[in-house]
Amino acid sequence: MRRDIFQAIADPTRRAIIALIALQAMTPNAIAEQFDTTRQAVSKHLRILTECELVTQKQQGREIYYQLQVNKMKEIDKWLNQFRKIWEDRFDNLDKYLAKIQANAKNKK
Repeated sequence: MRRDIFQAIADPTRRAIIALIALQAMTPNAIAEQFDTTRQAVSKHLRILTECELVTQKQQGREIYYQLQVNKMKEIDKWLNQFRKIWEDRFDNLDKYLAKIQANAKNKK
């Protein structure tokens, strides 16, 4: 079953796992050491991240390493981008409003 990428990032533990493996591939045990939870719980999170293709497994000898699929993060960025323009416009309007207030305050002096 392929899961939705947004379902995967909805959980704070999974977001923390993504942040960890964004820098370097890690084994499940190394990842689990970073959390106050069981190895099985971390494995469940890794399975969900794998099912939505945010992470992949790479076998090296007897160890399995999980690594982030950075290109898959573009799907999240693409979705957020539609809101970025709205936020930027609102911040621009706020900047203009604050500049207007400051100008009016200086003129009253």
